[in-house]
Amino acid sequence: MKTFIKTALTLALAGYAAMSVAVGPQPKAAATPQELSVGYVKVGHLSPMLFVADEVKSCNVTIKPVEFVRYADARTALLSGSVDISGVGPADLAIALAQGSDKLVGLTGVASSPKYLVTRKGVDIKDWDDIKGKRIGIAPGSAVWFQWAATLTEKDVPYNSFTAVNIQGGGTAFVQALQRGDVDAVALWEPFESQLVASGDAYFSKNLEYSQSKAVGAELGLLAATREAIKTKREAVTCFLWAYKSAEERFAKDPEAFAQAYAKYTGLPIDVTRESVKLIKLGGVLDLDQLQRQAKTFHDLGVIPKDVSDDVTRAWDPSLIEQVMQSK
Repeated sequence: MKTFIKTALTLALAGYAAMSVAVGPQPKAAATPQELSVGYVKVGHLSPMLFVADEVKSCNVTIKPVEFVRYADARTALLSGSVDISGVGPADLAIALAQGSDKLVGLTGVASSPKYLVTRKGVDIKDWDDIKGKRIGIAPGSAVWFQWAATLTEKDVPYNSFTAVNIQGGGTAFVQALQRGDVDAVALWEPFESQLVASGDAYFSKNLEYSQSKAVGAELGLLAATREAIKTKREAVTCFLWAYKSAEERFAKDPEAFAQAYAKYTGLPIDVTRESVKLIKLGGVLDLDQLQRQAKTFHDLGVIPKDVSDDVTRAWDPSLIEQVMQSK
């Protein structure tokens, strides 16, 4: 009987995976005007944010934008209740739970991309052995750092085989550090990866791909809301997701439109964003199983003080995104 059930489940999941989904019709408008405070983290894969404010007006919703440079700042704002919804890092649910807060609820992933170590021109890094003795810029506790550290662990590459240079602030600080020669390579994020490569200051070490670890995976971020916003502004949150996914769907089909919006959203030159969109695949790849593996790994790595993998189930709610998507 167990074998039969397992086989049936496997076939059902395979059928589901083969099914494509698309954004459905506009959700029902809120009965009374609602305002959403939304965190705008200036990374390219969140460029669909540009179109949300206009689209949600038809749902009787207005957007109050709040700009952030880092996911960590957006997470802090959500925890304090100063924003209702924002893009955050895939690890932020586990971090918040480990800090004793269940105020954050993950709604959907946003994008994925390959991750290559970005190496300064003149430095030879072709395989994992080549990082020995190199100075590598990292952002400790960032989504990219989790991907990097998990991959090293799974490949049995000692973390102390290279010199980790902690760089604070946004991606510009990494760009400047590499251009000055303070580091030999950086574990960075878009659009700053493509910016360094497009300027000729660096190249992608493509044999050092670190987005595919079993523990962390390729997800670049997620949309999260406060539990209070989901409870008291559910129609507004649902309409926000509909507007966001609608723009995301358009961009996925039109790379040039994505590059143009990316340039406008981040203030970067179009030649940089055109290169960056070649790497980014819009649409989340995150699920509960991956979140739980992440949480356990973060604890094993000593990043968070306790294993909250069992608690993640109450911090992940895909039901709202399911409302705005439909099978094709």
